[in-house]
Amino acid sequence: MKKIGVISAVLDDPIRMSQKFNDMISEYQHIIRGRMGIPFAEEHISVVSITVCGSLDEINELTGKLGNLNGVTVKTAISKKTI
Repeated sequence: MKKIGVISAVLDDPIRMSQKFNDMISEYQHIIRGRMGIPFAEEHISVVSITVCGSLDEINELTGKLGNLNGVTVKTAISKKTI
């Protein structure tokens, strides 16, 4: 059973964190359906939204790994509907 979710991430220092963040995202490309990043250059912050479709375990695993990156804040919303 798969769920659809949105992972929202705020990178406090995107210049320093973007490579680690992107490497982590690429490991889960099989569940990622879309990604949108918005840079806030003057504030030195980036906001990233990632749409995912996968098992709860896969989504939670990705969320946990991203949240463990220093300077990254993550929240996830998951649909109640299964597909």
